Amino acid sequence: MTISNDGPASMAAPSSEPQPSTTTSNSAPSASSAPKKLHGRAFYESIGSPKFVLAPMVDQSEFAWRMITRSFMPPSSPKDLLAYTPMLHARMFTETPKFRDAHFQPLRTSLTSHPSPTSLAPPTDLYLDGNPSLDRPLFAQFCANNPDELLNAAKYIAPFVDAVDLNLGCPQGIARKGKYGAFLQEDQDLIFSLISKLHLELSVPVTAKIRILDTKEKTLEYARNVLSAGASILTVHGRTREMKGHKTGLADWRVLRYLREQLGREVVIFANGNILRKEDIGRCLEVTGADGVMSAEGNLYDPAIFAEPPAVGEEGREYWRGRDGKGGWRMDAVFRRYMDILYKHVLETPAPVRNPLFLPCDPEILEKEERAVVVGEGEEGPPKKKRKRGGNEKTSNPNLLSMQPHLFHLLRPLVSKHHNVRDALARCRAGDIQAFENVLQLVEAAVKGGLKEYEETEGRSWEEECARDERLKALKEKEDQASVKADVNGEGVNRKGDEKGGEKAEMDESSIETVRACKRPWWIVQPYVRPLPKEALAKGSLTLSKKERAALEAAAVTATKEETKDEKVGPSGYVEALEVVNEGKEKVEVPQEGLVCC
Repeated sequence: MTISNDGPASMAAPSSEPQPSTTTSNSAPSASSAPKKLHGRAFYESIGSPKFVLAPMVDQSEFAWRMITRSFMPPSSPKDLLAYTPMLHARMFTETPKFRDAHFQPLRTSLTSHPSPTSLAPPTDLYLDGNPSLDRPLFAQFCANNPDELLNAAKYIAPFVDAVDLNLGCPQGIARKGKYGAFLQEDQDLIFSLISKLHLELSVPVTAKIRILDTKEKTLEYARNVLSAGASILTVHGRTREMKGHKTGLADWRVLRYLREQLGREVVIFANGNILRKEDIGRCLEVTGADGVMSAEGNLYDPAIFAEPPAVGEEGREYWRGRDGKGGWRMDAVFRRYMDILYKHVLETPAPVRNPLFLPCDPEILEKEERAVVVGEGEEGPPKKKRKRGGNEKTSNPNLLSMQPHLFHLLRPLVSKHHNVRDALARCRAGDIQAFENVLQLVEAAVKGGLKEYEETEGRSWEEECARDERLKALKEKEDQASVKADVNGEGVNRKGDEKGGEKAEMDESSIETVRACKRPWWIVQPYVRPLPKEALAKGSLTLSKKERAALEAAAVTATKEETKDEKVGPSGYVEALEVVNEGKEKVEVPQEGLVCC
């Protein structure tokens, strides 16, 4: 791909003032009638300069999930977190009222026309998405390939959000078919037109989210094109379009640092990629120089990823610390928070009265026998036969439709151990809030059992479980092998991973070291650490196409010519040799990639 400086990217940056629209219908208000639209860093500062950013995720960053993430932020600084809506399809949002109603609910009535940016609805009419008292700052993200369709869709949503974002990063096959997301990056003129259209004619700022290209120089040209078109904030995902699924790898923060240095401090940049846990956020800010850090998958597994843990001795009933000082938010506590948000804001009904969450120090009390199925009001007992599920009315509420996938993410370690919880959650249907309430009871019972066992065994139950973990066992075996080899050769194992500590360096480049750093007891929310692509390839869960194999073999030949026989590209490089066990027992080169984090 080439990006020419002779095209739109070479144009002067547009004015930050919105210009009058030339269209006669659905036009944006003129600059004289609309409030002044801020641009760039001035706009960023006006929304509180948030450093934590909840990513746009298709059908996953809906109102209720944004609210649970916001609930972990300090009440004194609610603007520290910026959230995005799920990605919305601009054409469908404009043409299909049902799609619009099902995916964005700012009012208690339908969005039948473009709301006026200057005369907002009364507070009693406001509902969920973008509610100023609950859900701000908020950006709405669209995918589009037609400037007029994008503007038309954005006008429906502009009065209820702080900015509109253009998705230029989606790498999925559906984006390829629809020609949007990351599959627009070959058409820089169209990207410029899409952003410029919103910048000039929309009442709120426009932002954009991109992926890096093959080289840092091409990525810089890409970024400059986006900014010159009028984007106020640039989010950069440090992975290429091809890095997805089993091929997802380590985001390259070096490219983000290069962009920061080349674009200057006046440009607002959000970094995206490699955020598994809270500790990664500060490191990302330091390494990249970005203004904010965006998390997607890391947030799905731990919605408290942006929050500071409570001080020692102030854990309460929601946070747990082990005997080693490590801990995290309890799954039953986060699940309960999530349910309470749904009851309060979405269903607008009181949550059931519940007992306090269990603590091992609680006095023994008589408890009612727990049941997997709770009898509904007005029923004398459980039905004798299973009822058909067709009687339940289907829901189109995005907050209820997303419950099951969210809970499978959140409870992943727990359901792997407690299959009764897994099966009960699998049977839940969208809108059947009582079924999810039953799952919550099962989760609370499971967490109670885990906490009691931990205390009764003085932590040995967890130590024994770690000893049985296959990936941690593999890590220990590699450490033992490295130690034995070092002793035989009379050399110490270098813990920093330089040339003398080659075994340790190779081990650090695998996912199992990250597993050890992230792993917590199964009753604690925690990141899911995916295997490295080279590990997936070795296990057979990832296969290479003929084209990919030929390209990697060619890269191997080139690398061999440039390096000595015993050298290999180190941690700062891009490829390393890996012998893949297959029919031909060929040695191929695979990308040196890391973990899927966001």
